[in-house]
Amino acid sequence: MQSLPSPNQLSSSSSSSYTQMADETYKFGPYTIYQKESFYSTDLSYAFVNLRPVLPGHVLVCPRREVKRFIDLTTEEATDLWISAHKIGKQLENYHNASSLTFTIQDGPHAGQSVPHVHIHILPRKDGDFVNNDEIYDAIDAKEKELKKKLDLDKERKDRSMEERAQEAAEYRKFSF
Repeated sequence: MQSLPSPNQLSSSSSSSYTQMADETYKFGPYTIYQKESFYSTDLSYAFVNLRPVLPGHVLVCPRREVKRFIDLTTEEATDLWISAHKIGKQLENYHNASSLTFTIQDGPHAGQSVPHVHIHILPRKDGDFVNNDEIYDAIDAKEKELKKKLDLDKERKDRSMEERAQEAAEYRKFSF
C-alpha cells in the first residue's frame, strides 16, 4: 500500500492519469481496492467500479486520504473530488446512453453510510429506470445495508467477480478525461 500524503503535502495541481495507478492499491474503509478495479486517479482522488451496482455504470469516487466524513475533507480534497465526479459523470452518461446522472453522498452512519470513507456514488440514469425517481435512494441504501451486513456478520454476498469489475474498469479507462 502506498502511503498517502498528509493534508499539508497535498498539491492543488491534481492531474488525472491511469499510468500512475499501475501498481497502486487504495483503501476504502476496511477494503482494499485493486488497480484493476479502479479506472481514474488524481493526486487527491480515485474512482472504481462498484461491487454491487444499483444500475449499469454505478461507480464510486473517493478521496485518496481515508476520511470518514465529507466535512473533514480539506478544501482541495473536496474540490478535487467534485471535479473528478464531474469528469467521470460526463463520460459515464455518454457511454451508457443515459439522459441524466445521480450524484449522492451518504455522510455518516445515520445518513446510511456503511463504509467509513467518504465516497460519491455516480449513477447514469435513463427514463424509466425506476418507477418513482426517488426510489434510487432506497436502492442505494439497500445496497449499503447489504454491505454493512457483510461487514458485521460476514454473510454470503452476491458480489460481482473481480473479473467482471476489472473488465468494466478497463472499458472506463478508455475514456478521455
